[in-house]
Amino acid sequence: MASFKQPIKPVTLEAALQLFGLAEPFTREQLDAKRRELSATWHPHRFANLTNNPKKYMQSYKKGEAMTKEIAAAYDLLVAWLTTRAMD
Repeated sequence: MASFKQPIKPVTLEAALQLFGLAEPFTREQLDAKRRELSATWHPHRFANLTNNPKKYMQSYKKGEAMTKEIAAAYDLLVAWLTTRAMD
């Protein structure tokens, strides 16, 4: 059976800032701290002991997996944005 992966939603700067709860100006340290916090909150394995229902677990796991990918994409965008701002 083929496995189809969901594409990562395109992330805009505004959406990334909203996801991380940050506003301009922000530092790399603030961004890293927020990334650690969000990663701990949405890590898929965190949902392992929340329910004995396999269907609910998989739904939570998949949502956590999607959010982890979205966090990574937003983080990459914000790091790139910070880097270009530092060059200016």
